[in-house]
Amino acid sequence: MIRFAGLILALLSAVQALAGPGDSVLLLYNSASPTSKDIAQHYAERRHVPENQILGLTLPISENISRADYRDKLELPLLKFLERSQLFTFNSSNRLIAAKIRYLTLCYDVPLRILEDPNLVEIQGTNLAPQLRRNGAAVDSELSLLPLHYEKLPLIGPLRNPLYQITNTAYINPINGVLIVARLDGPTPAIARALVDKALEAETNGLWGRAYFDLRGLTNGDYKLGDDWLRTAANAAKRYGFETVEDEKEPTFATNFPMSQIALYAGWYDGNVSGPFTRSTVEFMPGAIAYHLHSFSAATLRSITQNWCGPLLAKGVTATMGCVDEPLLQGTPDIGVFFTALLHSYTFGEAACVAQPVLSWQTTVIGDPLYQPFQNHPRELHEQLLGQKNKLVEWSVLRVVNLNLGLGRTPKEEIEYLSQEPNPTSSAVLTEKLGDLYQTDGQPKLARQSWQKALKLNPSPLQKIRLNQSLKK
Repeated sequence: MIRFAGLILALLSAVQALAGPGDSVLLLYNSASPTSKDIAQHYAERRHVPENQILGLTLPISENISRADYRDKLELPLLKFLERSQLFTFNSSNRLIAAKIRYLTLCYDVPLRILEDPNLVEIQGTNLAPQLRRNGAAVDSELSLLPLHYEKLPLIGPLRNPLYQITNTAYINPINGVLIVARLDGPTPAIARALVDKALEAETNGLWGRAYFDLRGLTNGDYKLGDDWLRTAANAAKRYGFETVEDEKEPTFATNFPMSQIALYAGWYDGNVSGPFTRSTVEFMPGAIAYHLHSFSAATLRSITQNWCGPLLAKGVTATMGCVDEPLLQGTPDIGVFFTALLHSYTFGEAACVAQPVLSWQTTVIGDPLYQPFQNHPRELHEQLLGQKNKLVEWSVLRVVNLNLGLGRTPKEEIEYLSQEPNPTSSAVLTEKLGDLYQTDGQPKLARQSWQKALKLNPSPLQKIRLNQSLKK
């Protein structure tokens, strides 16, 4: 049994308008760490966060923080700052009635995990299943319920997220009980600092590449839910037009799997980073988003080899999520909701928020919460890339092909469409697709000719491996 947050969601019609993306952010850094402050200042410059919305608190320089220190050094000082600065306004009944921010961004060296406090006793926790009877939590997840501070919510076990699966971003506001919390973090300060830079690059040019979803092929049992979520995510990517690989086999992707030009990845359930992600170079595209479902995927963010979040960030991912401790499957992000929301122009922070079934629990969100990779209309972005003679336009053309196929057009029709494009002969991406279309259309000779041609057009290293594999079949 998972508890409710004690809030009836108020779908308020008059959500306070915010002047701009940066104005909707409060930046929190650890004033005991010059590095933390530097990252906060860099983010503020890139996202135009007002100076009076940057807060430094003296915190332990550790990924762990005790419950007492969390309360006295982080939660209560943060709340007082929000009230004093009139970023949060509570009424006489201590209900939040106005908020000038929607996002809280934590900077490198702000602790990651609230440690279990064995001396904390709450009557409410006695009704929970034993595996949920814990008060340790991710700092991010605990802070997300800061708008309900005066509700005196229990600390033991998870709380249902009142915004889970919300489909109108106007309701994702602290006045409805939830603050969007994410962090700029990772194995090194440089990696954390660059997260906003990579996000802005992808917002300018689009997030392009291929999508990979690693299911386990489960058809029944309690763990089928994880596969269902991943399948929903894969279907969302296909509907958007991504070249999508959906693996249904129990093992995770093998190390030699040619996972080239990755834009999106989600899979489960290895304990430590594995498969293609252990290569010296992983082909993450600018702005790539990756997630691996495992109970301890974010047990530390400082390692480039342990768990998942740290290694993925070290290999070039722009945004990810993970768990600092055992959440149970139902307490992890619903990745189907996450990718569906993201592809419908939600910001990364908004998508992560509505994807979490529970809060005050184990999920941490790493990346620029304002990151909005699909904010531009595809047609406008296509015209922009064409006008700039940007090579990324090849991915936009590929998207059109996949969308047409999804609408029922035949491979033969898409072969003809590609032959009319101005530059397919110079694109390894489109020439490989042309070979795939010929193969599907029952023209293996022309397929092989296209794949051989693609090999001469400077394919990426892993794309080259895949092309050679296609030629050997």
